[in-house]
Amino acid sequence: MQYKNGFSVQGHEGVGSSENVRGRGPRLQRSEGQAEGGKCAGVEGGRPAPNDAVNLERRVGLLSGVALIVGTMIGSGIFVSPKGLLERTGSVGLSLVVWAACGGLSLLGALAYAELGTLVEASGGEYAYYMQGFASGERKRTWWGPIPAFLFGWVSIFLLKPSSLAIICLTCSEYLVRIFSVGSVGCLPPSLAIKLVAAFVIILITFINSYSVNLATRVQNVFTAAKLVAILIIVVGGMVKLGQGNTQYLATGFHGSTKSFGDIATAFYSGLWAYDGWNNLNYVTEELKKPYTNLPRAIIIGLPLVTICYLLVNISYLAVMSQDELLASETVAVFFGGQLIGTAGEVIMITAVVMSTFGAANGSSFTAGRLCFVAAREGHMVDVLSYVHARKLTPSPALLFNASIALIMVIPSDIGSLIDFFSFTAWIFYGGAMAALIIMRYTMKDAPRPYKVPIVIPILVLIISVYLVVGPIIDSPQIEYLYASLFIVAGLIFYFPFVYMKKSVPGMGHLTTILQLILQVVPTDVMPDA
Repeated sequence: MQYKNGFSVQGHEGVGSSENVRGRGPRLQRSEGQAEGGKCAGVEGGRPAPNDAVNLERRVGLLSGVALIVGTMIGSGIFVSPKGLLERTGSVGLSLVVWAACGGLSLLGALAYAELGTLVEASGGEYAYYMQGFASGERKRTWWGPIPAFLFGWVSIFLLKPSSLAIICLTCSEYLVRIFSVGSVGCLPPSLAIKLVAAFVIILITFINSYSVNLATRVQNVFTAAKLVAILIIVVGGMVKLGQGNTQYLATGFHGSTKSFGDIATAFYSGLWAYDGWNNLNYVTEELKKPYTNLPRAIIIGLPLVTICYLLVNISYLAVMSQDELLASETVAVFFGGQLIGTAGEVIMITAVVMSTFGAANGSSFTAGRLCFVAAREGHMVDVLSYVHARKLTPSPALLFNASIALIMVIPSDIGSLIDFFSFTAWIFYGGAMAALIIMRYTMKDAPRPYKVPIVIPILVLIISVYLVVGPIIDSPQIEYLYASLFIVAGLIFYFPFVYMKKSVPGMGHLTTILQLILQVVPTDVMPDA
């Protein structure tokens, strides 16, 4: 059917009902030369040709790629409560060593992801790598091949991504409201106000990402720059204090270091979570300009930058406050600002937390929408979530779906404790991606690899990921880990009827048509040329 706005409406009958629509199936590998400068049928320069199917465009450059990595890695933690490592290691010296080691380990994982991102050019991060590593060719038709990718999408789309957005926006809201009560002793922001502002922030960020990719990347660039300026203020303030001779807290060195191997392991676990987000650029590979060069470059620039920032900020904190003061403070940066220049410093640091969390939430929404989009394109979610806006060329249905779940999660507001027990699942998926890379070294021997890491790196990251998954369960077994595992396995209840057996939900085709008309979205057909 043709409509006056120039696009046709196609209704599909539910999940997995159109296996061959929109180019689903294995992606053909291209040479590096083709990828950097060649043309796909119907696509030129990353823009749809006249009368061609609508698709995403490559509008994320190197600067925006670095901003996405840095902006999502640096959230509120380094400003609010960077005490986990210090608490577990027991000394200033050992905590700084672990901060640096965690940055190094994250860089190793990111370098392995750089090879994955240049080898498998689809967006979606781990989802795309699981499909290529475990479900390529004939394995895609088996009942077991697509399961790893589906379960990753199931957990990430319905829990991890929206809950992450909700928690970040709640933190942003709390500090935004707190600006109006600076200097008031014991005055806590009302819970309802925090929830309402958090909901507004989610809606605003979703609008920005749905309206324009360029606008979303500009917002990411600006807020990443703002948080780096805030970090620079902290570092300069700390260096001034050190120059004035305030070295007594750092001079304690390794005194009091824990001798417990378990404590050191959990310290690494906390530190690696502070670096989480290094893989976010892999979720938007299809929209990255010259991904074969810009993806590795963004990783090599972004990861060391974040590591240096974390180390310098911790040193600066310890130039102003003692180890006991740092451990006792729930808002370290605000306390730091107050110690330096009084109330004005508190306002500056609260503003820094607001900007930092807003930028992290924007990056989280940007990447979550692409994961949902790619999963739907493969038939693992309802078809309409794989559609893009006919004119804006943004995956607005996927973005709206992620925001809707996040808004629901804002209502109880106390979801952090639940997500803590699901956090170990991330390292299950990181380990799975390393396994997929190792498998593709054998199944795709002749595929061009513009960037290739030594095989020892993915093997090392795989071993570490196994330890980080098993370690917390052995060290402190709790029933919540069982609940988390059951939630993952529960995805199979939906996988077998709706994906493997391709059953459809009655009326889904009509609902898809209605949503197409309301949202003005259309199916995509091909990936933009690199």
